[in-house]
Formats: sequence, C-alpha cells, structure tokens
Amino acid sequence: MNEQTRVFPKKKWKVRYSVLLVLWLCWLFSFLDRMVITIALPFIGEDLNLNATAQGLLLSIFFAGYALFQIPGGMLSDKFGFRRVVSVAIVWWSIFTSLTGFIFSYPLLLVLRFVFGLGEACLPGGSYKAIATYFPSKQRGTATGIQSTVNTLGPAIAAIAAAAIIGLYGWRVVFIVMGIPGVIIGVYIWFKFKDNPKDHPKITTAELAELEDDVEEQSGGQKNAGVSFKELLKKPILWQMALIWFFFDITFWGFTSWLPSYLIKEKGLSLMSTGIFSALPYLVGTVAIVLGGYLADKIKGNRKWVFIPGALAGGIALYFMFQSASITMVIVFQCLAAFCMFLAQGAFWGLVMGSLPAKIMASGSATVNCFGSIAGFVSPFLMGYMIQTSGSFDTSFIMMILALVVAAVIALTINEKPKDNQVEMKVEKRERKVAVQ
Repeated sequence: MNEQTRVFPKKKWKVRYSVLLVLWLCWLFSFLDRMVITIALPFIGEDLNLNATAQGLLLSIFFAGYALFQIPGGMLSDKFGFRRVVSVAIVWWSIFTSLTGFIFSYPLLLVLRFVFGLGEACLPGGSYKAIATYFPSKQRGTATGIQSTVNTLGPAIAAIAAAAIIGLYGWRVVFIVMGIPGVIIGVYIWFKFKDNPKDHPKITTAELAELEDDVEEQSGGQKNAGVSFKELLKKPILWQMALIWFFFDITFWGFTSWLPSYLIKEKGLSLMSTGIFSALPYLVGTVAIVLGGYLADKIKGNRKWVFIPGALAGGIALYFMFQSASITMVIVFQCLAAFCMFLAQGAFWGLVMGSLPAKIMASGSATVNCFGSIAGFVSPFLMGYMIQTSGSFDTSFIMMILALVVAAVIALTINEKPKDNQVEMKVEKRERKVAVQ
C-alpha cells in the first residue's frame, strides 16, 4: 500500500471522556456552590452584623460536615457504586445551596452550611472511583488533573459570577441561582451513568479490552491490587498522603477563603475588581494542575519531586505577596503562588491515584481528602481569629507558608517504590522473559 492510499484510523470519542466531562461539571458546581460565599462574605457579615471570627466560622462549618462524611461517602461508593451516590449527593447539596438565599438567622445559616457539606462530602470518593473504573492506570493522573481544574476554575468563575450577581441583585440571589444546575446534572447521572463499564450501551469492545488488559496488568504487577480497605489503613503511605494533604489544604483553603476579603479590606479594591483579581490566580492554576497530573503519569515513582518544589515555591511566592506594597506585585505573586501550588496539587493526586487499588479507590481517596476537609474547617476559622486579634493578615500568611513547608517535608518521607516491590517486579519480568523464550 502506497502513501496516497494508506488509511489512518480515526480517533473515536471514548465513553470515559464523557464520564470525565460530567464529573468535571459535578466538581465545577460543587466549587461554585461552596465558593460563592467567599465573595458574599463581607455582605453577609454586614447584613447579619458578624465579626471576623463569626465569618470565619461560617466558612469553616461547611468543612465540618464535609470532613465528617468523607470516609462514609467513599465507602458507600465502593459498596453501592458511584452512580447512585454521586447523583443523590449533587441533588442534595444543590437544594441546600438554593435554600441559603432564604436564611436570615446566623445559627440557622451555620446549620444549613453544615448539612450542605454532608452532601458534597460524597463527591470526591465517588468521582475518583469513577475515574479508576473507566480509565486505565496510565491515564488516571492526567484524568484526575483535568478533573481537578475545577479547583482553579471553580473559584475563578465563582468570583466573577458572584461579584456580578451580588452587585446587581444582592448576595441572596446568587445562592438561589447557583443551586439549579446541580439538580439537572444529578438527574442526568442517575439515568445515564453505569457503575460497570460493561453495562454502558455506548462503550466499544476496544475500550473494554483496554480496561480488561489494564486490570490484568495491575493485578499481576501491583502488590496492593487485592488489598482491602481495612488492610490499607495499616499502610504508612496512606497516612503520609493524608498528612501531606492536611497541611497543603491549610494553605489552599486559607488562601481561597480569605483572598477576596484580603483584596477588599487590606488593598482597598472594589467589589468588581476583587472578583476579577481573585479569579486570575485560579485561571493560571488551571494550566498548572493539568501539567502536574500529566507529569505524574510520565514520571511514575518520582511524583513527589514535582510536588515538593511546587509546594516550596508556592510558599516563597506567598511570602513576597504579603510583603508587597504595590497592588500590581500582589497580583503577580498571587498568580505565581497559585501556579506552583496547583502544579503540586496535580502531581499529588496523581500519586494518590497511582498508589491506591481501584477496588477501594473511593474509600482510600476519601480518607486522604477527609484530612484536607479537616484542614478546610480549621484554616478559615483560625485565619479569621488571627485577623481579628492581630488586626492584619500577616500572621495568617506566615501560617500558610509554614504549612506548605511541613507538607513538603512529609513528602520527602514517601517511598513510591518499596524495595520488596522492586525485587518482586524484577523477578516477575525475568520469569516472563524465560517463559516467552
């Protein structure tokens, strides 16, 4: 066959790409629904006469519910399938998002945010379970990185959309509007998703074969393939990853929750300018988090060497950010900090997806994420207290920087390739060669 008559096969859209797209939308609205309150916070505080500590508690109480139900939510996804759990969860939290706009009592608002957090807690484990089910192991880091772009786009879109809606209609309307799309997505998942790829009507034989080959390869070469969740709890790497994520999220949620208030109160920006400048670091981070996930797939066994420099460089950028007097340099350094931190985050979740067996991915990843949720509860409230007692943001910035350093130090202790695993894999490879010969 000559060059002119050669036919190249077309790349077909695979079912796993559709699954990832819908999961991405789930995460997008989960972040929109939880993050609009950071823009609305100064107005809620004024409307309900709340001091900085009370406002910090309002941000943190979501994470109390979010942390409490992380592990149970992951275990439910492993037992009953991600389809049921994720679809019910998104409808649940979307309803409570809309209800937020009708609340006039601070104690009742705290209760509502807590219950809202219970619903969102089921998404992380369920979504990671879906990726582990539909994606071969060699693509999970990249898929997780793409899914995690909502960690950046969510706050960015929330900042701009919330500022615009609040400016026109007030803070209550933004919550009422944000809850509607999630209900539609939840219903779609219930009727269109399948827990087992074999049951999906549009999946091809080639895609199924790719997944089955990957399962055989993983079970043959991965020591943890048959590990139960109870056994996984005894493995050091799970708790190393959980602690890394706790300290990393001390910074992430502190940065995300208080950045708009910092720009308004400390730097004197207007509401609309705050919305735009709050969005910039997350737009930069969108590129970084995908790059981090991609690198995690390419350098298996050395993912921590993407995370550690990223976390440390993020801390350095945060230091220069709060030391800068110029608003231009503040924006520059906040974007640099975001790029470095999100690069580290993409690599970290590539490490998680590569270290946990697919069978218990929901429970294992939910355990790791639970520690991040605890950090999400601690950080905004603690920062609010520091800001109120010190009268400035300086102490809280130092706390965030130190947390990144601790996360990087813990990451140094991780050994992605235990010696016994390396020896076993070498022996297996040698035996296969002999068998072929």
